[in-house]
Amino acid sequence: MENANQNTGVQPLHPISSELTRWLTEKALPVWFTCGVDLAKGECFEAIDLIDQKPTKDPRRARVVPRQIYSFLEGAKLGWEGPADEVATSLFDWYLQNYLTRSGYFASAVDIENKIVDDTFDLYNQAFALFCFANVASHLPARKAEATEQAANLVNFLVEHYKHREGGFREANPDRRPLCSNPHMHLFEACLAWEGTSDDPIWAELADEIADLALNSFIDPVSGGLREFFDLDWTPLPGDRGRIMEPGHQFEWAWLLCRWGRSRQDAGAIIASRRLYDIGWTYGIDENRGVTFMALNDDFTVQNPLARLWGQTEWIKAAIALTEVSGGAEREAYFTDIPAAVSALRIYLDKAPDGLYLDKMNPAGSFADEPAPASSLYHIVCAVSELDRFTGGS
Repeated sequence: MENANQNTGVQPLHPISSELTRWLTEKALPVWFTCGVDLAKGECFEAIDLIDQKPTKDPRRARVVPRQIYSFLEGAKLGWEGPADEVATSLFDWYLQNYLTRSGYFASAVDIENKIVDDTFDLYNQAFALFCFANVASHLPARKAEATEQAANLVNFLVEHYKHREGGFREANPDRRPLCSNPHMHLFEACLAWEGTSDDPIWAELADEIADLALNSFIDPVSGGLREFFDLDWTPLPGDRGRIMEPGHQFEWAWLLCRWGRSRQDAGAIIASRRLYDIGWTYGIDENRGVTFMALNDDFTVQNPLARLWGQTEWIKAAIALTEVSGGAEREAYFTDIPAAVSALRIYLDKAPDGLYLDKMNPAGSFADEPAPASSLYHIVCAVSELDRFTGGS
């Protein structure tokens, strides 16, 4: 497997990286701390209104809290000078107190009064709970033991009640179609995060299982594209829904499988990552808007031309990851894509009030008139962090 010096020739990206890091640490995180968190109550909010910059009163989805914990902790590593540890600790306590059900999983949403308004099990939310615990364990030494215990409890619960006999996890018990690749992507991300902070072999074993499931079931053996929805035996779901391939997820899986492939010295994973990237880049980027859009069919025709912010961040991360494992002209091609992907993201930032962002771009290039969702901050922070690491910091 080819492995180029990842920091060779990155000077042209320093100004781009520095500018994006400053936007995050000097504008975005201060706004999200001031307007998106109630530190006295230890709570965070679902979204911030773009006009008055006040938090909305929408129910707070379970996935938002772990993402905000990560965003503030990672933001501090990038230079944000706010009270990241205090914010993360308060949100962690609030999360455990209000979202953890007696059954052992995390409910899907609480309202503004902290009453559970959606107690359904969602594998996606459990994945982010594990991601939350990994970040708490890694960054907050005083809470590491508790986070580790919570993670063990949750993963044991998932194995006992939702394990799929052929690998991965079911979406419901009793079974319900479809099975989905997306929650497994974030479980994969959580496992890789845990590998960096724990010696427990369960995390590497689960990461390996998910990688195997992705390479052998999620990814189409002919086209190399990764599907979203599956039948109960991990075959593609019948009908149009089973044909969906999201460009942003081609990029996101490329980033994760590339990381895993490097750590395991698995050349097949790197090859699969290159193909996923190629699909996202060739078929999933609108030439007119310069952004990656929402969904393709399995023949790579456009299924949904809406362009979400998060897709641009995953393009950045994948381009960086594949630059790092490539050489020669191939490396140069991936490297050249990095500023293009950053430019795509900047479209969503530059047209919004300082520190906030737009989220949904319509096919004609206009944006949905809606508050900035807190859930998207995590995507931005991760992309900024990867770019900062790649360029060696500002």
